[in-house]
Amino acid sequence: MPPILSNFSNSMKLKYVKLGYQYLVNHIITLTLILLIVAIFIEVISVGPYEILNLLNSINFDLVLIIYSSILVILIAILYFMLKSPTIYLVDYACFKPPVTCQVTFATFMEHSKIILQNNPKSVEFQMRILERSGLGEETSLPPAIHYIPPKPTMEAARASSVQHLLCPQWLSISTNSGATLRALTYLEWVAAQG
Repeated sequence: MPPILSNFSNSMKLKYVKLGYQYLVNHIITLTLILLIVAIFIEVISVGPYEILNLLNSINFDLVLIIYSSILVILIAILYFMLKSPTIYLVDYACFKPPVTCQVTFATFMEHSKIILQNNPKSVEFQMRILERSGLGEETSLPPAIHYIPPKPTMEAARASSVQHLLCPQWLSISTNSGATLRALTYLEWVAAQG
């Protein structure tokens, strides 16, 4: 029992270390700016107002004013873009309605389970309990590969099913409703892959 508990506590510690590291990396510019602002504020407080006025009066404002103004504009722009929430656009959506050939009744599903798992009756009983408690209806659909006896859950079948039943009909529905083009879809896939 102790090795399992120690593995669990180590994984939890690593989880929190990872979350802390992600937070630090995602907000490094914010933390740097906060430290810079605090350092400037402490320096201004320690110097005093009269010394600041004397310093400003004695400085040649040509180059220094341009540099300070540029830095101020850059800092304000960085703060603006960091605090601004990202804009997300929902162009259109389409709900997937599977074909009637993919629908499976409880009786058919349990009959297939009994045939496939004839050597393991406990698994059939377990599937029956899950089916009763899941809230799935009599019109629940399964992928075409699961309808075969024995099932053929291969990667090729999954790809073919997703292209034939999911991607193409949904893309046609979205493109006819919104007027989007295939080039827009390619761009969205590229953006999703980059992010």
